[in-house]
Amino acid sequence: MKVAVPVKDNTMQFFGNAGHTPFFAVFTIKGAGMFRAFELEALRKNPRSDLDHEHPEEEHECHHDHDDKAHVNEHFKMGKTLEDCDFIVVKRACKNTAAAMAEYGVHIKKYSGDPAKAEAVLRSVSAQLG
Repeated sequence: MKVAVPVKDNTMQFFGNAGHTPFFAVFTIKGAGMFRAFELEALRKNPRSDLDHEHPEEEHECHHDHDDKAHVNEHFKMGKTLEDCDFIVVKRACKNTAAAMAEYGVHIKKYSGDPAKAEAVLRSVSAQLG
């Protein structure tokens, strides 16, 4: 099973806004129950070309038309990048991110805890991952 976690950079610090994250840490989960292990497979850059990756805004609220075709297509680039993942763990995801993930078969799991490293986030939600 593969799980994507939005992160700021190679420090693996969780990034709350999935649609605006600079990177996705993709983990392979092995084992079951309390014996689950998380193996980092890749750190993938968010492919959206309409973001300022140098100065990401975690709490960003978009003020443009969310139904704008070009904007929606940017979200679908994310779905395509994560199409080999079973899940993505998010704190926040807009309707376009949710639609893109659904289109590519990536299930969204919500994390509402404190900001943490990606592995700590995965440990927190691992029981919810089928």
